Amino acid sequence: MDVELGPAGEADLPAVEALVCEAYKPYTARIGRLPAPMLVDYAAVIAEGRMMVARRGRIVGLLVCSLHEDHLLVENLAVAREERGSGIGSLLLDAADAQARAAGVPELRLYTNEKMHENLAYYPRRGIIETGRAEQDGFARVFFARPVGAAPA
Repeated sequence: MDVELGPAGEADLPAVEALVCEAYKPYTARIGRLPAPMLVDYAAVIAEGRMMVARRGRIVGLLVCSLHEDHLLVENLAVAREERGSGIGSLLLDAADAQARAAGVPELRLYTNEKMHENLAYYPRRGIIETGRAEQDGFARVFFARPVGAAPA
């Protein structure tokens, strides 16, 4: 795959914001409000060094993670519409798994909105299992987890 992974830089902000808008704006009507990823200060996330981007001549995917004592939380995983199905999402999840392994935490966790049906089908195909549902920050979320290093189902 001719995709390059690396940290996002300050100059990437416009492309990152455009990708987030493309990935999440279609869910606005379904959710009834802007999806949580559209409310994030990505300049701050980039400055904190928490974003990795996938490039194929331009930014075609992004991953935002935060390290916790017992897990790595995937806060955002987005892939450009025309690149979906190309393996970029799996590549980014593998990168998250590698970050978790390097940090010595045993689990990868993430969440999605319960109305993002595509994600509810996507994550289990990658060996990530649903662990619960709850309202959090005003969003109906579905929580997932996978042991670090576990192969997709």
